[in-house]
Amino acid sequence: MGKQSTTTTTIFAAIQWLGFMFANTVVIPLSVGAAFHMSPVALSGAMARSFMITGIACLIQGMIGHRLPLMEGQSGLWWGVLLNLAATGSAAGLGISEIGGSVAVGMILGGLALMLAGAFGLHKFLNRLFTPIVMAVLLLLLAAQLIDIFFEGMMGLNQGHIILPKVALLSLLLVVLVSYLTIGVRGVVSNFSILIGLALGWVVYDVWIGGTSSVALPEWSEITRLFAWGKPAYSAGILIACVITALINTTNTIATLRAAEPVFDVQINDSIYRRSLLFSGAFTVISGPLSLVAYAPYTSSIGFLRTTRILARAPFLLGAALFVVLGAVPHLAAWFATLPVSVGDSVLFVAYLQLFGSALQNIRGIEFNFRTIFRLAPAVLTGLAVLATPKAAFSSLPPIAQSILGNGMLDGIILATVLEAVIPWERLNQA
Repeated sequence: MGKQSTTTTTIFAAIQWLGFMFANTVVIPLSVGAAFHMSPVALSGAMARSFMITGIACLIQGMIGHRLPLMEGQSGLWWGVLLNLAATGSAAGLGISEIGGSVAVGMILGGLALMLAGAFGLHKFLNRLFTPIVMAVLLLLLAAQLIDIFFEGMMGLNQGHIILPKVALLSLLLVVLVSYLTIGVRGVVSNFSILIGLALGWVVYDVWIGGTSSVALPEWSEITRLFAWGKPAYSAGILIACVITALINTTNTIATLRAAEPVFDVQINDSIYRRSLLFSGAFTVISGPLSLVAYAPYTSSIGFLRTTRILARAPFLLGAALFVVLGAVPHLAAWFATLPVSVGDSVLFVAYLQLFGSALQNIRGIEFNFRTIFRLAPAVLTGLAVLATPKAAFSSLPPIAQSILGNGMLDGIILATVLEAVIPWERLNQA
């Protein structure tokens, strides 16, 4: 009886992991595909390709990389940079295919740089450079950027420029339900709050609001297509921005693995960092020609694990394998792609709230006064200000400046890193 119960829990936990991976992934090819003017058939191929490669990346990291149940997915930092490059590059007069082709080449270069960082143990330097304050800034800005995207989806703004009352009401009810199941209920129901929210929300949406529009059936010629964003191009500003993004994206790896230590009660050693960076770099390299957003461990996995409290690796690996199958079977990929975006965003909204807690944990024990508050406030508030600034406002700057200065997450992380490196905060605190 006990063995059967364990097997049942593993299966349902794997389906929940599948739902988490799907909800985190499906919005990305849709938004990036729209930014790069992809056709519906090309977009469906990119979505199926995203499912398969993400599942494979999770399997490889889970089995021979860091070997922890942490989603390896398309990076929120890279996602923001790509959308920013598409918007600012077009405003500056660059063709969308030139932008896409340059991004693809830039990812290959950035991924190689990341692999070298893993091979030569650059994480030791990065661990010293990216202090708890820098990690807190990263987590706060990542949460702010993604929560903003999820909130727009919850309100129905991705379907137009006005709030859709029924969509917004259902989304808010789902947030309340999943939050209640997470913090107000004990046992199995609490562990599967995300799965319950996805399933119930999808059914209610179809019955009450109406099914979403159909998605074009993916074709294998599109699933295996290379350089779908544009033929390889070499815009210097974009290439430099991509390499910088790849190196700064190592903060995702460091932040996620650091945050995993208390969750799993393990000590992340040198070899784990090396393997994780090496495989993240490899998947960043292949993301270029495959026209996918580059990869990194998902810090939000920590929020998911804290929400579900299921820490076993077997459900994660099974969920990742199911995600590969989902992408490999065109009819399944097309059906799952009809999941209402507002439902997925509502569930992720709750899961990503945990990032705020992870950010606060990084600064626990640090004493702030009128001087040392400058360690945190300038980076966070500058990043938020840039995130709120229209992308077209940066079109008057040179391409490389647009790529960096127009991205709030990059700006906040860079500013926090510089402030930590050049100012003796501990001495100021004693003054």
